[in-house]
Amino acid sequence: MTALVNRRTPERRVIPAAIIALLLAVVPSASAQEPSAAQRAFESGNYQQVIDAAAATSDPAVLFLGALSAQKLNAPDRVNAFLDQLIQRPPDDAWHFVGLSAKQLLASDHEAALASARNATMTNPNLPEASYMLGLVLIQRQEWVEAAAAFDHASMLNPSFAHAFYYAGLAHNRANRPDLMAARFERFLKLAPDAPERTEVQQVMRTIRGR
Repeated sequence: MTALVNRRTPERRVIPAAIIALLLAVVPSASAQEPSAAQRAFESGNYQQVIDAAAATSDPAVLFLGALSAQKLNAPDRVNAFLDQLIQRPPDDAWHFVGLSAKQLLASDHEAALASARNATMTNPNLPEASYMLGLVLIQRQEWVEAAAAFDHASMLNPSFAHAFYYAGLAHNRANRPDLMAARFERFLKLAPDAPERTEVQQVMRTIRGR
């Protein structure tokens, strides 16, 4: 036992403040890692994993992905539970309107969903999920050009947001811009190689390249 104990008082080493700042800059915090992990799980089709993560957090980005995942698994109670948590956020928080828009869209109230989505983008123009939600509403309204622009804006705000590229590709296709669709789909395949939509997208890309 004595060999493992240093009986001398250890010398204290002071880490320069500049090095501490550098370490904090390059090491993501736990809160920053959480949405990224949920996003990767969602993009890989691990929807139950995302739902479990959403049930254990108050992070709005994870709650939103949890709602999307629950919808994929046809679990409306979980969808509503996660969206209700977003709606409970204060009205000056864009996430409040994202959750409200999603619930209104599920209720097929497209006018109200559009208004709420626009409120989300105005409240926080830099929130990718606000533009993404706007795109989802516009797709349901078959406003393809505007939907493509919304998803493109979401992907610009978050270049790792694979499904923003996916839906942008779908919208550009319906807007008769196969060139833009191909570019968005190529980016989607690079970002989400294990996505459930991968086979569908690859088939579309083979068709385009075979023309």
